[in-house]
Amino acid sequence: MVFMNKHRNVRRFIVASVLAVAQLIPGALAVLAQSPVPDSDKQIALINAPLSLPSISSLAKYFDPQAGLTVDQAVAYALEHNGELLAAQKEIDAASALVKQAALRANPKLDASLAKTVTGSDNNISVNGMLPLELGGRRPARIRVAERELEMRQQDLVNRERMLAADVRAKFGEALAAILKLGFDEDLIAISQRGYNLVAARVTEGGTAPLEQKMALVELNRLRSMRETADGKAQIEMLELRNLIGMPPEEPLRLRGDFNDLVTPLPPLVDATERAISERPDLKLSKTAELFAEARIEQARREGKLDASLTAGYQRMDFGYPLSGINDAGQLRPIQGTFHYLTFGISLDLPVRNKNQGTIEAALAQAEAAKRRREFAELTVRREVASAYAQYNSAVRAAEIFRMGVKDQAGANLDVVRQTYELGSKTLIDYISEQRRFIDLENGYIDALLDTYKARVEVERAVSSSTVTKPETKTPETKTNESNERTRAEARKQ
Repeated sequence: MVFMNKHRNVRRFIVASVLAVAQLIPGALAVLAQSPVPDSDKQIALINAPLSLPSISSLAKYFDPQAGLTVDQAVAYALEHNGELLAAQKEIDAASALVKQAALRANPKLDASLAKTVTGSDNNISVNGMLPLELGGRRPARIRVAERELEMRQQDLVNRERMLAADVRAKFGEALAAILKLGFDEDLIAISQRGYNLVAARVTEGGTAPLEQKMALVELNRLRSMRETADGKAQIEMLELRNLIGMPPEEPLRLRGDFNDLVTPLPPLVDATERAISERPDLKLSKTAELFAEARIEQARREGKLDASLTAGYQRMDFGYPLSGINDAGQLRPIQGTFHYLTFGISLDLPVRNKNQGTIEAALAQAEAAKRRREFAELTVRREVASAYAQYNSAVRAAEIFRMGVKDQAGANLDVVRQTYELGSKTLIDYISEQRRFIDLENGYIDALLDTYKARVEVERAVSSSTVTKPETKTPETKTNESNERTRAEARKQ
């Protein structure tokens, strides 16, 4: 009887230790069934769902709850160091220089020539200058084309920042989920190791069969294998995050954050769609491309009109004959004279045959293409916003069902199997099988939280929310307008 009581106490201690795994991820995810109707806010229930990270020393290379990099800091770092953004900024600098170049007036031309006879001393020196007038508004049309191209570059940069910020947030969530799974596996190993040590001690004392020690060892080694896989996954996610934000792979990087507050009230779908139509930088880029095409049409028409250039020149002729004449004093002297001429005139470029017809037709076709692209982009934005809302609502409901109907029920099932195992109705194999199922479900719950987090990021990306833009006091539109004003002011000074 004493032996049976001791054996039962050991079993109870091992099972209680393993069940502590169920407390690694406390809390719950909030429920949100977003509805596009005006009273949707009344249907939103916010429930805090804290997901804690275990303080395991081996996680220190990935996670630091005090000094780690937050998701907002990762976005700010990416916007400062990403190579694609740096290259796009240089393209903006090049477009700004082209605006300055377009504002410059045409250079005057100067021709100088010397003509001299081969067998004599006669010579002719002439100097001619020409100043293009650029009539018909050619210069303002050229400036507008360059300014529109600069605006396109700037809007493209803002759109790249929006996409990069959302990509960084999504990758940050994937890395955080990998770290959570790694910590979960390491806590399982620590608990299983203690349980195995107790079973081994009982086997040494003869209190239990050696088979249970072997079974416990197999489960412990399986968890160790899972841990190695999870560690490799975390390393890969961290390397991909470094590459995305522009950080060298050898530089230390630790994260800080959680999956709390995933669910927040969303504005009605109609309002979100209207905001996306008015604020999305890719749509602004399409509209600017349409204006650029219109500026190209105007430039082509201006270049097909009459143009003129002013001309002026000086000519010096030293000319003579191999004969002699009588001067005023009655003396003979060679017939030789020097003559000076000043010339003034105007040169006209008459658009009789070439009126730039082909260029105008090409510009008109390009403008129509830009208009079609802008209309299709607006349709695409509406679809993206609706899809993001649907994906987010579906992810939230799926995660809540997972929490209430799967995760919690799995914990209850494991508790029942534990009790029946203590009573002797279940074997250790039954308990280990149920525990494995519970472990899979806990990892699935982390995946459900990640899906909800990424769905929220997609909503922000589609609506062009401020949470995926660069954290600063000035908006990208303000910076763009200020840059354009500076460029125009420099052009006017030329």
